[in-house]
Amino acid sequence: MDVAWGIVLVVLSLLCWGGQVIVWFAPSTAVRLTLTESKETVEPAYFADIRGEALWDTLTLWTMLVAGVLLLLGESAWAYFGLVGGGMYVYFAGRGIFTRVALQHRGHRIGSAQNIRMGFTLLAIWGVMALATIIASANALSTS
Repeated sequence: MDVAWGIVLVVLSLLCWGGQVIVWFAPSTAVRLTLTESKETVEPAYFADIRGEALWDTLTLWTMLVAGVLLLLGESAWAYFGLVGGGMYVYFAGRGIFTRVALQHRGHRIGSAQNIRMGFTLLAIWGVMALATIIASANALSTS
């Protein structure tokens, strides 16, 4: 089970963290890969927000990736990274979902319908992954 969950963490974390790294360092590439919206298709304040978010996520969301790698290596320290990474990803997912919902309800342009749906889906997946990782990490720490 640890190997399977480690693989899930590595794959999903690389998608999320890696995507944010691309958004921050190569925004035009991120637009071509549909990782983010182009500056012209969204509200200016929203564009600024997602750029700032990409930098912050680049600096912080690596923690879940490290948890997954440590879990695959059989290192007990994975659980500490899992707790921190889980907390970061719960915040990331919740903020992403609720901010986008609030902006949509107020009529702000935040991207194409297809990209918005994909964003909600991925944010929900990362949020569930985070909650499951927090539970698994707490269980691992309580039994060690």
